[in-house]
Amino acid sequence: MTILLKIQSSLYGQEGASSRLADRFVARWQDQNPEGRVLVRDLAAHPLPHLDQARFQAFRTPAEERTAAQQELVVTSDALVAEIAAADEVVLAAPMYNFSVPSTLHTYFDHIARAGMTFRYTEQGPEGLLTGKRAWVFVTRGGLYGEAHAQDLYLRQFLGFVGITDVNIIHAEGLAMGDAVREQALERAEATLRRLLPDPVQAKRERNMKYTAPSRQIPAQR
Repeated sequence: MTILLKIQSSLYGQEGASSRLADRFVARWQDQNPEGRVLVRDLAAHPLPHLDQARFQAFRTPAEERTAAQQELVVTSDALVAEIAAADEVVLAAPMYNFSVPSTLHTYFDHIARAGMTFRYTEQGPEGLLTGKRAWVFVTRGGLYGEAHAQDLYLRQFLGFVGITDVNIIHAEGLAMGDAVREQALERAEATLRRLLPDPVQAKRERNMKYTAPSRQIPAQR
């Protein structure tokens, strides 16, 4: 069974633009994967504890050497790692807040960046262990910043660090620049979504409409 993990971080919950785009993607994905399973993690509704010295030290301590208090501190992180490790596809709804990702999403990344579990260091450098997955990232912004913005670079770098290198980022920018700009941005994001995850029935219909049978020249009778 294919598993999709949807992670949203908008302060507006399901009403956030990034959440809505992610939901539309998930609906299309479910149409194509009727036997698939969708897991949802709402980081705004259920924020995670920030990383502190005690928690970080618990992460670094081998399981057999942890105290009872340290073991309690790693329970949530272990569950998050197991959740994303089991997923075949990951959907991130990541609005821009103060030129970066929401703090709740950053904290989630802190919880799943676990040496020996989601990455490891080798003589050639770090190696991500969450391989074989595909990520779909919906980035929404009030202004216009482009695909080379630090937010995009950070998302790609972190996901690649843990082994997720097949990353598709769908942007909707200018959402605070008036209704017309907002609607155009959302329409472009929807078009990108349809291109990246086309409806198989509609795609077949369009192919059939474009197909033209070759004409045959009938030789004139003499």
